[in-house]
Amino acid sequence: MSVNADSGRAQRGRGPGHQTRAALVRLLEPVIAETGFDLEDVLVTPAGRRRQVRVIVDGDDGVSLDDIAVVSQAVSAALDDSDAMGSGPYVLEVTSPGVDRPLTQPRHWRRASGRLVRATLSGGEEITGRVKAADEEAVVLDTDGQERRLGHDELTRGLVQVEFNRRGDDDPVGDED
Repeated sequence: MSVNADSGRAQRGRGPGHQTRAALVRLLEPVIAETGFDLEDVLVTPAGRRRQVRVIVDGDDGVSLDDIAVVSQAVSAALDDSDAMGSGPYVLEVTSPGVDRPLTQPRHWRRASGRLVRATLSGGEEITGRVKAADEEAVVLDTDGQERRLGHDELTRGLVQVEFNRRGDDDPVGDED
């Protein structure tokens, strides 16, 4: 018997070596850290006769396609050298988080510096503002010209807002050809 990572219920027939999501995180987190990135999530889903292993990584400077290739090789080697996936076939996908990834950790807020976000406070209030600064203790949001410092304990999550026509601070205004 093994434990299904999604439901926590015991299931039969998953095969030897099946590990929970937590075990995959423990295996992959140091491997990914060695490549200079952070493990954001691991998702294992059935895909026909195989399983899809989706590994989501991020870094302070984002993640390029070359970075994804390096991380993919490291993750693939770690999975092959362990019994984490058992003997069944699987497809590995390494990706970066999308813009819709919730901001829940201090590093997420730090990486969103300069971005417009909608934040949900622990009391349920929602505010929208631009991230001016973020560290391990708090986030500073510019909301309608007023800076508001919020501790991470005051924030439940944030979402980056997509801005299609935002001008940078140094973009000239006027003659656009």
